[in-house]
Amino acid sequence: MRLYALCDQKLLDTNNVTLREFINIAKQNSAEIIQYRNKEADIAFIKHQLIQIRKQFDGFLIVNDAYELIEFCDGVHIGQGDLRKIDSDAFKAMKVLRSVVSKDKIIGLSTHNELEVIQANEFDLNYIGLGAFRSTATKQDTVSVLGDSLDSIAAKSRHFVAAIGGVKKHDNFKHVTYHVIGSGLLS
Repeated sequence: MRLYALCDQKLLDTNNVTLREFINIAKQNSAEIIQYRNKEADIAFIKHQLIQIRKQFDGFLIVNDAYELIEFCDGVHIGQGDLRKIDSDAFKAMKVLRSVVSKDKIIGLSTHNELEVIQANEFDLNYIGLGAFRSTATKQDTVSVLGDSLDSIAAKSRHFVAAIGGVKKHDNFKHVTYHVIGSGLLS
């Protein structure tokens, strides 16, 4: 199992966990990637948090959505809805995103079903997040739970796959590169 730690600021605040504590937990669990997600803060706060993470963590640092902060991290992860905020045509949106995020940086995209995975195969990405594997209290907008079908859908991706949504360290997948775990690291 390769670990991709999802550091959600709202989750940290709710659980009264500091950024430093989360990073230490991620490191103790051999996380290779930390993604910082904050859907509520302004860009200046997100930038500050990225700088703090970078000071304490030597692995890959991904920012959620805020691609304008790409210089402070190794890549960006974007959801389907956020991609379409760039352009209603997903192909055009991805080209715009890649023009901002240079080839030496990582782009990840959330996918939720086989159709989105097949479409993502046509994009200039480094990985997809696929899920939700299980229902999760941290994501209220989870449309469907893939359960055991996640692995067979992952097999259709030409990109690395990160299993998302309710994933636990002990879960076993054949076609998944990373387990994305957020709240599970805190329990």
